[in-house]
Amino acid sequence: MIRYFSTLALAIAAALATPLVKAEKVMVYREGQLVIPQDVADVLGNTRSIHLLDDAPAAPAKATAVATGSRVNASARPSESTRAARNGSKAPASALSLPVRFAFDSAEILPAARIQLDALAKGIKLLAPGSIVTVEGHTDAKGSPAYNLELSRNRARAVRDYLVHEHGIDAARLKTVGYGPSQPIEDTDPYSAINRRVQFRGA
Repeated sequence: MIRYFSTLALAIAAALATPLVKAEKVMVYREGQLVIPQDVADVLGNTRSIHLLDDAPAAPAKATAVATGSRVNASARPSESTRAARNGSKAPASALSLPVRFAFDSAEILPAARIQLDALAKGIKLLAPGSIVTVEGHTDAKGSPAYNLELSRNRARAVRDYLVHEHGIDAARLKTVGYGPSQPIEDTDPYSAINRRVQFRGA
């Protein structure tokens, strides 16, 4: 009987220690895609899944919704998905992801990233005054986890500083966090370039 309770206690402890997988939606932009400020405000103003935008250049693109932890596909334009979410017919995206380009092995933002970051800043300015946005740095799995964690933190801070200095957004509204390679979007390939990103969510 004592052995049974010991085993039960260990099973419960293991279950509690296992992180819960929560399905969420992230609107993922690819490099060169147009970021629409109103969509930014819609996503960051919701506080819940992954939208992969197709490779169309500078135009609103169709999004593929992939719930984290599963492989569920659906198509919808970003503005349509946020509109549907307001009507309760679809779960809204809770974050958006940009493929911010940095110099190799560095937190220096390259000029190619600025167009998307500038549109993102316009979207943040549409949010209610005082609303908080979390800037998350993510890397792929190349290199040591400790190194990538520090790199992701530095890159999140660099993006925050860009939004503050170039767009006058109050630094107190922008929290930063780095996750290194621990939260890949493409979990079947931890080295995939899509995992190198900066993600934004309303706090």
